[in-house]
Amino acid sequence: MSNFFGTDGIRGEVGKAPITADFLLKVGWAVGSVLRESGSASVIIGKDTRVSGYLFESALEAGFLSAGVNVGMLGPMPSPAIAYLTQAFGATAGVVISASHNPYQDNGVKFFSSKGVKLSNDIQKAIEKKISMPMVSVDSAAIGKAKRYEQALGRYIEFCKSTFDKSTDLSHLKVVIDCANGATYHIAEDVFTELGASVTMINNSPDGYNINRECGATDTVHLQHEVVENGADLGIAFDGDGDRLIMVDHKGEKVDGDELVFIIAKAWKNRGKLKSNIVVGTKMTNLGMRNALSDNGVSFIEADVGDRHVMDHLIKNKAILGGEGSGHIICLNKSMSGDGIIAALQVLEIVAKSGQSLFDLKSAMTKYPQVLINIKTQNKIDLNDSKLVEVIETVESKLSATGRVLVRKSGTEPLVRVMVECSDGALATESAKQISAAIQSM
Repeated sequence: MSNFFGTDGIRGEVGKAPITADFLLKVGWAVGSVLRESGSASVIIGKDTRVSGYLFESALEAGFLSAGVNVGMLGPMPSPAIAYLTQAFGATAGVVISASHNPYQDNGVKFFSSKGVKLSNDIQKAIEKKISMPMVSVDSAAIGKAKRYEQALGRYIEFCKSTFDKSTDLSHLKVVIDCANGATYHIAEDVFTELGASVTMINNSPDGYNINRECGATDTVHLQHEVVENGADLGIAFDGDGDRLIMVDHKGEKVDGDELVFIIAKAWKNRGKLKSNIVVGTKMTNLGMRNALSDNGVSFIEADVGDRHVMDHLIKNKAILGGEGSGHIICLNKSMSGDGIIAALQVLEIVAKSGQSLFDLKSAMTKYPQVLINIKTQNKIDLNDSKLVEVIETVESKLSATGRVLVRKSGTEPLVRVMVECSDGALATESAKQISAAIQSM
């Protein structure tokens, strides 16, 4: 039985298995059939702005209806909005059609449970098993019904605003927002302007093909330029489906997810609001953040890469704050999923209340140089190969106690990721190239 679910649902290039209309029709039916085993079921479906969303929205809808599941259509909507609205509308599950930060040629689908969290491994296994079976529609009398929710957008905007302290004044803040031509394009401006900020919008005109193209959380060059040109206090960048946040300070310098999590953690710790006094990160979390948290009396827990694993550790340890350098930030006291808009609001609240700039706030943490090289792989790479292990051990001995190495396979793309981090940037670059060369020669 194939394992279709990666670290963030099912994802790939459009038109190539498994991202085809016939397969996603089958996925809709399989998921719907599993949900129906516990009784009547309903799902809501949202998507980002890539052109293939029209195709897959229809395919999934037909699959769910054929399984006897009622469907609510939301149109373009951030992934975290689906997590929230699944609960708000009392749906059995939520579905997001998105490839997140990937280019428009890719697409995918991910699911949220009725509680707004990602599906459990047991349910995913049941879905995988169902996919391998012949697709059989329910009787005509049991076919599901579909409707479009018109109020979904407004409900999510109000939910985002509810996570912000309304007594905090943002009227003095000048902000540039980059929506990556993605799912926040028709939401972000309303949220931040209604809370008082002066907002300039960029990359908020999606055409189906320009999502994540030289913009958003994965490419902040345009935002950095606009922040400086506009004399803005800071910039905010989301990715295509709105679950990542990267910011830019008034000097035009990028502020990544690790730095933002640290800023939030320190402020919440000082206010006595950091539940369990714990922050959850991943194997990729910068050593500088780990050290800064320790200096501020905050415990750090390392999870596997992926916001799902961060969430698992947050729940297990009764903690409320976690994230990744890539910009996935979970504020569990505000939302049940990583949410770029909500995370940005927490940072703006801290900036406004402290009277400090984003640059000053991030300067309380010193990042270690971190070099990441992504290697495309056509063949299966054995990361336990003795020659590769020997190269990695040699590099680690050079880094000594001032750095570390992480080599892992991507859960969403055919890549091997090599990360080297140490206090010496030149050594980190040299070491990452050495390991990458060894992998490419395999």
